[in-house]
Amino acid sequence: MIAARLHAYHEPLRVESLAEPAMTGPHDVIVRIGGAGLCRTDLHVQEGQWAEKSGVVLPYTLGHENAGWVHEVGSAVENVAPGDTVIVHPLVTCGLCRACRAGDDVHCENNVFPGISVDGGFAQLLKTSARSVVRLDPALHPRDIAALADAGLTAYHAVRKAAALLYPGTRAVVIGAGGLGHIGIQCLKALTPAEIIVLDPSEEALALARESGADRTVRVDGSHVETVLEMTDGRGAEVIVDFVGERGAIEDGVGMLRQAGSYFVIGYGENVDVPTIDIISREINFIGNLVGSYNDLAELMTLTAQGRVTLHTSTYPLDAVNDAMADLDQGRLHGRGILVADAG
Repeated sequence: MIAARLHAYHEPLRVESLAEPAMTGPHDVIVRIGGAGLCRTDLHVQEGQWAEKSGVVLPYTLGHENAGWVHEVGSAVENVAPGDTVIVHPLVTCGLCRACRAGDDVHCENNVFPGISVDGGFAQLLKTSARSVVRLDPALHPRDIAALADAGLTAYHAVRKAAALLYPGTRAVVIGAGGLGHIGIQCLKALTPAEIIVLDPSEEALALARESGADRTVRVDGSHVETVLEMTDGRGAEVIVDFVGERGAIEDGVGMLRQAGSYFVIGYGENVDVPTIDIISREINFIGNLVGSYNDLAELMTLTAQGRVTLHTSTYPLDAVNDAMADLDQGRLHGRGILVADAG
C-alpha cells in the first residue's frame, strides 16, 4: 500500500510503498481509508514536539483523523463487517482498565494512538480495533467527516464540559475560527444557550464563524480584548474556548475571562504563564482537553447526521501531503484539510 511517512524530524514526509497492516488479534479491524484529516498536531509531530511524549520510533505513518470502510475484521468482531462505513476513534483502548470501565476511555492506561505513537491513517489502510470504530450511514462519505474523528471530537469534548457552565445569559468567547474553531462554534450552538463571541485575525475565518453560528465576531487587531470587555459589560466571559494556544492568545484570553471563569485549552504551542495569586484571587480555572471518549464521538456523529455540525473542508491527494501541510502551516487552509488515498 501507499503511505506518507515521517523519516526524520523537521523534514518533509515521504510517500512510499509499505506492507499492508496484518491482523494479529481477534478484535482487530483494518479500515480502508477514505479520508484522513490534517491537524496542526501533525505539524507539531513533524517538528519533534511529540517525540518524547509518544516514544515513537521513526519512520512511521502520521494521521490520527480517519474515516473509511471496513476492509477486514478479526474473528471476534461483531459490531462492524467488511464494507461498513466507519469513523475511527483516535485511540485504541483496552476496555479493561479502570478508566475504560468508567467510560473515560480517553485516559485508558493501555492505549495506543495511531498517527502519534504507532502508524496512522496517511495511508490506504489503517489497523485499529473493534472498540474504536463507529458505524455510519453509508450515505456519508469518509472524506466529508474524517476530521470529526479528532478535531471535531476534541472540540465537542471541550464544549460538552463547558456546557454545564453556560446557562442563558452567559457568554462564551472562542479564540480561533479555523479548522477546530468552526466545529467548536457549531457544538456550542447545538449544546448551549450562551452568546457566542468569536475572535480571529482573518476576515475570511470570521465569515466562516458567522456561517457556523457565531453571534458576534471580533477581528484580532490589538484592541480586541477591550472590545470583548465592552461587549461583556466590562466583566469578561464565563467561558473561554481557546483553539489557538499560542501567539499571545492565552494572555488575551485570560484578560477576557470573568471572575470565577473557566478557560478551556485546546490549541497549544506556548505556556500558560499566570501568577498564582491571580488564579486564586480571581478564582479562575484552566481545563485541558485531549480528544474525547468513544461516546463523545458517537454523540457528535448524531449531531452530524442531524445536520447541526458540518465541516468546511479542502481535499488533497495523498501524494500532495507536503503541499497540504504547508498550506496548513502558512494559514492558507481554512476549515480542515483532508487527504484522500482512495476515492472509494
